Amino acid sequence: MLKGILAISGQPGLFKVLSEGKNGVIVESLLTGTKQTVFASAKMSTLEDIAIYTTHEDFPLKQVFKKISDQENGGSAIQSNAKPEELKKYFGKVLPDYDKERVYVSDIKKVLTWYNLLHEKGLLDFDESPAENPAEGDSTPESEG
Repeated sequence: MLKGILAISGQPGLFKVLSEGKNGVIVESLLTGTKQTVFASAKMSTLEDIAIYTTHEDFPLKQVFKKISDQENGGSAIQSNAKPEELKKYFGKVLPDYDKERVYVSDIKKVLTWYNLLHEKGLLDFDESPAENPAEGDSTPESEG
C-alpha cells in the first residue's frame, strides 16, 4: 500500500515514484499531479519505512493508518489544522501508547495530513492478500523442467 509513496523534506504533500535514475527519482505529486525530478541529495522517506514512537516499540505507519481507518469506519480523519489539544486527544484514541515525549504535534499533523490525502486519492488498501508480491509463486520448482 505505501510502497513507492515518498515524503520529501521541504515539499508539501506526498509523491508517487514513477521511475528511478542514476541521480535521483522522477515523482508525481499526489497534491497537484505535477511530475518532477528529485535528486538523490534530497531528504526522502518512503512511508513504508516510517514508524511512530510508542512507549513499547516503534509502530509502523501503515498500522497507524489502519487504526485511523478503523476508528473512522473507512472515512477521513480529523483535519490537521485542528487545535493541538484536539489533535493529541484524537491521536491518543488512535494509538493510546504513543510516546508523548517524542511524538510532537507537528508529527501528528503530518500523519493525519498524509492519511487524509491517501484516503482522498483512494490509495489506502489494508488488504493483507499475497498480491503485495505478485511475482512470488510464479516459478515453483515443480513447474520448472
